[in-house]
Amino acid sequence: QVQLVESGGGLVQAGGSLRLSCAASGRTFSGYVMGWFRQALGKEREFVSVIRWNDGSTYATDSVKGRFTISRDNTKNTVYLQMNSLKPEDTAVYYCAAKAGTASTKFGEYNYWGQGTQVTVSS
Repeated sequence: QVQLVESGGGLVQAGGSLRLSCAASGRTFSGYVMGWFRQALGKEREFVSVIRWNDGSTYATDSVKGRFTISRDNTKNTVYLQMNSLKPEDTAVYYCAAKAGTASTKFGEYNYWGQGTQVTVSS
């Protein structure tokens, strides 16, 4: 059974940094893509970034490009989201998700989800 466990959230001042981790278990993730999504209070869940497990290729939404970096460590079965230059509008619950096949920005296409980790950026 696939399990995704996020960690690393917290409270940070604007301009600060956090690194989120997503520990994946339950199967081999070759051929999978791992995505980060976020959901602010009262808003829809939105795509943040995605990485292909096999070759490490990535894609991010425009609002985080140049500030957030997704990466993975195959030896630890862990995906990271390094978040720099954080802004109050980045405040949300951040979710890790996994799906087989091609990368997608649509949360409905992901089969597996973590429980989420809260990121709060104060101004």
